[in-house]
Amino acid sequence: MHLFYTPDLAPGQTAYQLNEEESKHCIRVLRLSVQDEVELIDGRGGWYHAVIADAHPKRTLLTITSSEQEYQKRNHHLHIALAPTKNIERTEWFLEKATEIGIDEVSLLLCQRSERKEAKVDRLDKIVTAAVKQSLKAYHPLIHPTITFNQFISQPFEGQKFIAHCEPGEKQEISTLLEPHGRYLILIGPEGDFSPAEIEGALKNGFKPITLGSSRLRTETAALEACFEVNFLNR
Repeated sequence: MHLFYTPDLAPGQTAYQLNEEESKHCIRVLRLSVQDEVELIDGRGGWYHAVIADAHPKRTLLTITSSEQEYQKRNHHLHIALAPTKNIERTEWFLEKATEIGIDEVSLLLCQRSERKEAKVDRLDKIVTAAVKQSLKAYHPLIHPTITFNQFISQPFEGQKFIAHCEPGEKQEISTLLEPHGRYLILIGPEGDFSPAEIEGALKNGFKPITLGSSRLRTETAALEACFEVNFLNR
């Protein structure tokens, strides 16, 4: 199966032209030709079947033969907000694996103890795109640019809100709190964890404290554990 990411493709279209990068990959790398079949995803739940009408290495033209909307739509919505790791490759690893498992949005947080102040969203988005194609998904997770912790927690959110932290205090397992098939927002802190002031601010804004087990986890591992648990509980 040859799958291409086409975010500007709209439902109802009968023809589509691949951009130069995808055209080159289609014709020069995959060596496809006229009448070969391909699959397209728009990142919003649309899955399209198409055939090559004009095999040009800079502007390959496709004829769309059929489509399906809300392809394999999941029964919940997951948004994880985390502080990017000092070694950005660890955050990239999380994004790749979370995309494969299932996630809808990721926000990047600037916290009091953050060791990385910013991350290149364009690069992270490309990693997510590759993971979407590899795992055959029709939905492309959104990657939001870096925002300060206090700004983020004050934003409105319809759904359940959780914060995972290592500070002492009463915390519950997410499995005891999760309402099935809902919308969820989970905060994951930097390598040094959230500060007491940040935890207090989150609690005042309606976030519930959760534990992800007895082990002390790296930022990216904690985020992936949260992603897995939410998907597992909604299976």
